Amino acid sequence: MEQTELTPVSAADVVAAAERLRGVALQTPLERNERMSELLGAEVWFKREDLQPVRSYKLRGAYNFIASLSDAERANGVVCASAGNHGQGVAYTCRRLGVKCRVVLPRTTPRQKREQIAALGGEETTIVVEGHTYDDAHEAAVALAAELGAVLVPPFDDPLIIAGQGTVALEVIEQLGRTPDLLVVPVGGGGLAAGCAVAVAGSASRPRVVGVEPAGAASMRAALDAGGPVTLASIDSFVDGAAVRRAGAYTFRLIRDLVDEVRTVPEGAVCTTMLQLYQRDGIIAEPAGALAVAALSAGVAVAPGSTVVAIVSGGNNDVSRYGEVVERSLVHEGLKHYFLVEFPQEPGALRGFLDRVLGPNDDIALFEYVKKNNREIGPALVGIELVSTADLQPLLDRMDASGLHIERLSAGSPAFRFLV
Repeated sequence: MEQTELTPVSAADVVAAAERLRGVALQTPLERNERMSELLGAEVWFKREDLQPVRSYKLRGAYNFIASLSDAERANGVVCASAGNHGQGVAYTCRRLGVKCRVVLPRTTPRQKREQIAALGGEETTIVVEGHTYDDAHEAAVALAAELGAVLVPPFDDPLIIAGQGTVALEVIEQLGRTPDLLVVPVGGGGLAAGCAVAVAGSASRPRVVGVEPAGAASMRAALDAGGPVTLASIDSFVDGAAVRRAGAYTFRLIRDLVDEVRTVPEGAVCTTMLQLYQRDGIIAEPAGALAVAALSAGVAVAPGSTVVAIVSGGNNDVSRYGEVVERSLVHEGLKHYFLVEFPQEPGALRGFLDRVLGPNDDIALFEYVKKNNREIGPALVGIELVSTADLQPLLDRMDASGLHIERLSAGSPAFRFLV
């Protein structure tokens, strides 16, 4: 469909969605965050969409869409593809409205999200697992909806979905009593950012709106650079709630016209933010839920004394993922490094490495022989965790002076991704 044929999404549509959602979606807290306020010299507020009944904002768009269907359209049920959160919103809505639904999930969807969808949807919901990415699941959902004669509930690229997500911004204005100076919104497919931008576009004092994508799945940034949606050849699916290969047609147009900036944040920085939110603020954010806050620490321009709102978009994080979260954070912060060390196959070789190479505060976090046989050399994968980034250069200097052949693995290298 050409962009000129797209149905406009207006602020009135967002207001209508808010009325439809009354008594269904919670008005989630808008909380001033002391830590970030002091760090940035501004008034920083978190919009806590992680506290919705489905633990993300996705309920808003899903309910607005399904509640707008006719009885005839609901008769054959609905189908959706989801990385997890959209499926929870659809499942919750269908159970509430008595509509049968099938939720198609990629195999990478965390177990916690699968279980939560089943619990929220009850007998109305059937889970189908297909493909390795959201886009694989979407293709399967399109085919399933056609086969069943069911309505496909889009995750982001639809006027009703966009309007529903935009109600987040209406609540922010109501709770603050004014528009913020800066609104920072996570971007996956772009429904939340597009809806929020529509909601505030006509404000007398329109806020600056910044969208934030994970660097490994920056489909909206790619669309803006190319002048239209493009399909990314590959993506990093770690930020699963925002890992979309192709931006939507509606969302692209609205974000292009109404959002002031779309920037990316490395996945490692997202992990660092997740840990800070948990350890410092008591907030359990999923990777996509931490995107907006991560951007505040990663260079989004914030005027001193200004009012800033960052949307914490979701809290559906599987506790089993925290090992990877910590790992990615340490690598990103420059506190964990990996090396291939060729040890002579002789007594005392490892002891010599420990005595001559490791500093007093350096910690071996991983030691694994890659291949050991009767040859003179036995290579080992060694992971070293530092207390400070200032400890890295002295470590490298001691390695150079050790006489051992040591290869440092860079975080972006194929060997790093394969071995670590």
